Amino acid sequence: MVRLPLLRAVLAASVLVASGTAAAAPVRADGKPRPRAVDDLARYVNPFVGTAPGGPDFGHGGGAGNTFPGASAPLGGVQWSPDTVTYQHGGYSYGDNRILGFSLAHISGAGCAAYGNVPFMPTQEAVPPAYATFSHANEQAAPGSYHVTFDNGIGTDLTTTQRSGIARFTYPATDTRPAAVSIDAAKAFTAATGSVDIGTDTLSGYSDSGAFCKSKNRYRLYFHATFDQPFAQGTHPDGKAGAAMVTFAPGVRTVTARVGVSFVDVEGARRNALTEQAGRPYDSVQQAVRADWNTWLNRVTVGGGTDAQRRVFYTALYHALLHPSVFSDTDGRYTGMDGLVHRTRTGHVQYANFSGWDVYRCQVQLLALLAPREASDIAQSVLNQGLQAGYFDRWTLANGGSGVMVGDPLPAIASAIHAFGGTDFDADVLLRTALADRQDDRQRPGHTQYDTLGYVPAGTKGVWGSVSTTLEYAVADYALAQLAHRLGDLTAYNTLLRASGNWRNLFNPATGYLQPRAADGTWPAFTPAQKTEYVEGNGAQYTWMVPQDLPGLFAAMGGDAAVTTRLDTFFTSLNAGASEPYAYLGNEPSFGTPWAYTHVGHPDRADAVVHRALSTLFSDAPAGLVGNDDLGAMSSWAVWASLGLYPEVPGSAQLTRTTPLFTTATVHRGDGTTLTVGSAAPRHSLRQPPKHSLR
Repeated sequence: MVRLPLLRAVLAASVLVASGTAAAAPVRADGKPRPRAVDDLARYVNPFVGTAPGGPDFGHGGGAGNTFPGASAPLGGVQWSPDTVTYQHGGYSYGDNRILGFSLAHISGAGCAAYGNVPFMPTQEAVPPAYATFSHANEQAAPGSYHVTFDNGIGTDLTTTQRSGIARFTYPATDTRPAAVSIDAAKAFTAATGSVDIGTDTLSGYSDSGAFCKSKNRYRLYFHATFDQPFAQGTHPDGKAGAAMVTFAPGVRTVTARVGVSFVDVEGARRNALTEQAGRPYDSVQQAVRADWNTWLNRVTVGGGTDAQRRVFYTALYHALLHPSVFSDTDGRYTGMDGLVHRTRTGHVQYANFSGWDVYRCQVQLLALLAPREASDIAQSVLNQGLQAGYFDRWTLANGGSGVMVGDPLPAIASAIHAFGGTDFDADVLLRTALADRQDDRQRPGHTQYDTLGYVPAGTKGVWGSVSTTLEYAVADYALAQLAHRLGDLTAYNTLLRASGNWRNLFNPATGYLQPRAADGTWPAFTPAQKTEYVEGNGAQYTWMVPQDLPGLFAAMGGDAAVTTRLDTFFTSLNAGASEPYAYLGNEPSFGTPWAYTHVGHPDRADAVVHRALSTLFSDAPAGLVGNDDLGAMSSWAVWASLGLYPEVPGSAQLTRTTPLFTTATVHRGDGTTLTVGSAAPRHSLRQPPKHSLR
């Protein structure tokens, strides 16, 4: 295991080599280094990966990645993508050849419906069509762009900036019917209402929706579309103010629409498109977003491997860089969790859409490694949400919480970002706020029992999965303890570190498992495969989820030999679902378990499991993910695994090592430093967990 010290680019051990600039950078005549060449790595990305089921549906959002193939910028606030008649979370089911429309906002990989607001649909019908059919042979997707030609001959090209998009609709010359476009602000993937104002060449308004995972979450998305052709006619179909259909003059065969979005107001949406597009033609904007994607993808350059492995790798990196989403307007305004309009510091961005339970494990660490500046803004966004809402919600969409999933992941996200060098945020305020909010029922249901008994008892009212919740709180306490130590607050550090050991109160020596416990200290009947008192998993899977103290857990289990035998049995299956006592790598609780082998002297077995997972659970086809991508969580796992590294301990920058998939890999951090992964360096097993990340 290696540690990434803060504010320095020198890594311990021989696993990674760091330098201030890229190795062997060419020098110009004036002595300054030439810009590093940027390869067109976007050619390896297949945005259709995850749009078809790659594994069984275990009841946790389906067996597909739930990704979308449409256009988005890195961390973009607009995801303009097609939606099929057959619904799949993400909006697009690869097995369906019927498109309902192209909506402006999507979430990549969630297990519930979210967004899908304001679908646009080109047509030549007299009324808005129900759908149009197409063939995948006439469909292409790439980072930042999407194209399809319907069977009726109408073509759609989509591309985006961070807060806006351009659509180019082409109509067949052989069909003399007028070109038309319909939009519906009262449509989304969940119940929605909306309003559309029709101008001479503009459509604007808002769409209200929410109810993510049946929660009370609500949001309002504003939009403004400017067309390059005046309307010959504009109507509200069926008299509904939430929808509009516009037609163009006879002979118009190409129509371009520039669309901005905002969560503040229509004027913000208009200004976002105007500022970011600056009147550039479609092709120029499309080339710019592809160049932007290539800049991000080139932050990890690899050598060796097959083309298929590169396609899996760069597609995973692409999916890991879609979220969180830019939420503030170009002028810094955004609507906060309190419903009020706020403004970011000049030059900074507010982000939204935090799949906390999923991404705290390894996705935000990857973002912070590659982009500490943007990651700092993400951490500040977490803090802003907590201050405005009065607590840190676990899963936030737009400017509202949902209470979905368990644990206390958002402070852990900020701590992990800080550990990896994203320190430009109010870390002291975040620590104080997170400490106070540990006693908030909205943030930590069952916190009273957790703080007094040292665990959440089975059957606690308002708690989903007492064992999972206890373990998640302990992990979050450890992550926050690391932040406290880095900030010099040793009192908070010691308090949180003690709490991070609460996993011990659920370890039953008689069975060797972490299992439900009654409030009186007794142990209810238990089987390793039981799902009762666990969240999207079972007793066998959650028993390994003590990343902050694996040596302590393994000592309690009986030592290295006993643990090795149990791990061998556990990995009999890699994606068994929640009903079998084996690994479930299609879901987050099992993510870190393959690296447990490195703690018992068997890095070779960790290699075998990780490489078997990469080769059998991931592919470069639409069915290339066996479970929800969860805003890049699963894809980031594949990126780390391919690099032969894993951020095993939340809140720290410790990296556990396995053999990399590629011969060489170099990380360009976006701050002028590089890290090179070498496959020839010796492995090291960590025998005692460090209590903090070193500066």
